[in-house]
Amino acid sequence: MRRETRAAATVLLSLLPGLASAATVQTVPDPATLSLWWGLPFAAMLLSIALMPLFAAKVWHHHQGKIAAGWAALFLIPFAISFGVQATWSAALHTLLHEYLPFVILLTALYTVSGGIAVRGNLHGSPAQNTLLLAIGTVLASVMGTTGAAMLMVRPVIRANDGRRHNAHVLVFFIFLVANAGGALTPLGDPPLFLGFLKGVDFFWTLKHLLAPTALLCALLLAVFYALDRWFWSQEAERPAIDPTPDSPLGIIGAWNVLWLVVIVIAVLHSGLWKPGITVTILGQSLDLQNLTRDAALVLVALLSLTTTPWQARHENQFTWGPMIEVGKLFLGIFLTIIPVIAILRAGSGGALAGLVSLTSDAQGQPIAAAYFWLTGALSSFLDNAPTYLVFFNLAGGDAAQLMAHATTLMAISAGAVFMGAVTYIGNAPNFMVKAIAEHRGVRMPSFFGYMGWSLAVLMPCFLLLTVVFFR
Repeated sequence: MRRETRAAATVLLSLLPGLASAATVQTVPDPATLSLWWGLPFAAMLLSIALMPLFAAKVWHHHQGKIAAGWAALFLIPFAISFGVQATWSAALHTLLHEYLPFVILLTALYTVSGGIAVRGNLHGSPAQNTLLLAIGTVLASVMGTTGAAMLMVRPVIRANDGRRHNAHVLVFFIFLVANAGGALTPLGDPPLFLGFLKGVDFFWTLKHLLAPTALLCALLLAVFYALDRWFWSQEAERPAIDPTPDSPLGIIGAWNVLWLVVIVIAVLHSGLWKPGITVTILGQSLDLQNLTRDAALVLVALLSLTTTPWQARHENQFTWGPMIEVGKLFLGIFLTIIPVIAILRAGSGGALAGLVSLTSDAQGQPIAAAYFWLTGALSSFLDNAPTYLVFFNLAGGDAAQLMAHATTLMAISAGAVFMGAVTYIGNAPNFMVKAIAEHRGVRMPSFFGYMGWSLAVLMPCFLLLTVVFFR
């Protein structure tokens, strides 16, 4: 444990120099002069994430960092040749200090803290208890993130249902609710919303404006799940006489991490409310003091979590740094290659993506909320929802104050990015993690396209209803 703590401390402390706030691409040349070719590395980066785990899993597993670095270099080197080393360095540094590092620091803190809470004991996987477990996980997702809530709840849910012949559907709805929809209410819930927070979206804006669509979607999914689970329950005439994990009282170890979760919430909330107007210059970039304070607090919380958590808790959760290292590598490539894409989007109808802009606006130039919801959602279904959110946030103008004032558009972008990440296994990082853990525990999960059959049958009618009610 001591060695693990030292290693983690080294990683986390290395992030400290780059703590910051929301960014805009200010150093890129006139966006109207940039062609779509500059977006090729970004597209290739996202396609690599989406397809290589399916068709070249071994290569991807061993070389994903090199692949991400290669796509980043494919943007940076030609850009430096075309527009100068200084412009390229400034654009990259601005993105890294203002967006990438705060993003990684928050995810690291949430991952470390949630990984230190282990739920012991077992329940009987009846329809009522399963529905309750999914509801609890859904609520937790907006507090500790979809990844944290999914990793905390997935094993208790599997244990509760390991005596049932039909249990894969429980994990499918778990992905719908806990790994996706439940994270829509705070910037802590899902990475896209934290990026919006870094861009200037108020902390409580998502709670105020997404509460109704999230509540409707989750209520529908829980109701459908309960009815379906009752039917499967009725079909299991021959249940095993002995449950592999007999019922026992629930309990947790690593309870200190509940306190550290509260501190994370306070730190992020404080950075959004406290505006001292003080900046610190690092490598030529002006960083706001409130964001430096926030990220320093998050690093400290992660270190405290490592030192106060019993070894057994992380052992039972099979905690490793692998997922965070993977996220760090891949998102470094994403944040660098997205620089020209965001710049082109800022050009609006005068840029190379004028065709996409036209799809999201009517004849009077007003945004079409339904188009933003479905376009953001469609891409989030197959590509990572965090960069997808950034793309459409900037397509809508990139001004947080203006978007919050005209709330429906930002609601549509946020809901599309979070909700539709559940459509495929690759739409959101926790999806594949839940699938892998479930299969390791003996659950026969649907194939990639089998899962899509579930999502199309269950989720699409819900999304159509949300469109009619909230995004017309």
